Amino acid sequence: MNSKDIAIKVENISKRYRIGIKEDIHDSIGGAIFDFIKSPFKNFKKYRSLYKFDDDSSDILWALKNVSFNVKRGEVTGIIGRNGAGKSTLLKILSRITDPTSGSAEIRGKVSSLLEVGTGFHPELTGRENIFLNGTILGMRKREVEKKYDEIVDFSGVIKFIDTPVKRYSSGMKVRLAFAVAAHLEPEILIIDEVLAVGDADFQRKCLGKMRYHTQEGRTVLFVSHNMGAVIDLCSRAIILKNGQIAAEGPSREMVEQYLSTLFVHVDNMNLRDAPTRSGDGRLRFAAAYFQSQDGNRINMPIAGHPVDIVLEFESKEDLSNIQFVLTIFNQMGIAVTHCNVRTNGQLYQVPKGEGKVICNIPKLPLPLGNYKVSIAASDNIGNLDAVPTACIFDIETSNFYKTQFTPPMRFSTALVDHSWRIG
Repeated sequence: MNSKDIAIKVENISKRYRIGIKEDIHDSIGGAIFDFIKSPFKNFKKYRSLYKFDDDSSDILWALKNVSFNVKRGEVTGIIGRNGAGKSTLLKILSRITDPTSGSAEIRGKVSSLLEVGTGFHPELTGRENIFLNGTILGMRKREVEKKYDEIVDFSGVIKFIDTPVKRYSSGMKVRLAFAVAAHLEPEILIIDEVLAVGDADFQRKCLGKMRYHTQEGRTVLFVSHNMGAVIDLCSRAIILKNGQIAAEGPSREMVEQYLSTLFVHVDNMNLRDAPTRSGDGRLRFAAAYFQSQDGNRINMPIAGHPVDIVLEFESKEDLSNIQFVLTIFNQMGIAVTHCNVRTNGQLYQVPKGEGKVICNIPKLPLPLGNYKVSIAASDNIGNLDAVPTACIFDIETSNFYKTQFTPPMRFSTALVDHSWRIG
């Protein structure tokens, strides 16, 4: 690749942080006294460790390690990965907010970054003043900012508050104005971190539309998002980060499918007592989640168009009332296909202490061919009782939803709906 065609060049970037050292907790007076006697030596070791890094030490965290990649001019590249994979750290280094521990990054062109709500805004200045401040930081003349000013304000939707100090803005107002400034001042390179996680649906559509405009104009975009649909739609290429390292890179659709496949880790659908990932206060715990037919037999592969029950078994440590049970079915793209909530029946449940189960009946399963997972949760007026993000995984390989030989392609269908045709 010709070096002139490269907009972003990253070579062996690593970033190391020191995290807090866990303090000793003593269970006896004798232990506390002994520790007090040793404290001068312990304090000396702590102060010494501030100036000397031991890579194997328990208080060292590598947010990034030997990350290298290139982004061509005019290319839209997505960065995907789980929380803590190092995505935001990478973008902060590229935006010169923080320095790498080792390695280097070369960016060729005028850069605009939107990494956090209100990045680069001065809280004491008004929205109007911050627009001109950001333009100046980007190296633009006042005349250039004035030319774009009306478009920025109109896009942001905060015209009533444009002369109000930004410190009085809500988080949604800040991100609307921040994105409007970053997107309209026409940088050569745009770096965006999860901007679509904030704001209403209308604002998110406007953001996507503006980003499409930038891609059509041939600008370089580095885009971090958990919205896999947006990554596929906007990015020609994607990079998967895992534990601070590049796990894979390639065409965006292939990378998204590869990344999402790792989220569908096998679980024992019959036993959730030891689920590795869950939250809640534990007053109620789910024990199992599975499918069963109308005659009560457990099934591993439900059929689209057929009735099915989803059974959630649980154990309650006490008598509970006003319980809300919910379940969400996600397809392999990580998109929530449907959400079932007991509130749709207009009621909450009472549960006595001990074992029990709740059954969700779906009269006609509306899912196309594919791999799915079920996420489940229970809560009451006090708070979250239990939530298991991956309660069970299932396949649908056979579909006769429409009672014909035709099955809609999965890429065109996240859900199946009854419909009919006629010529008028």
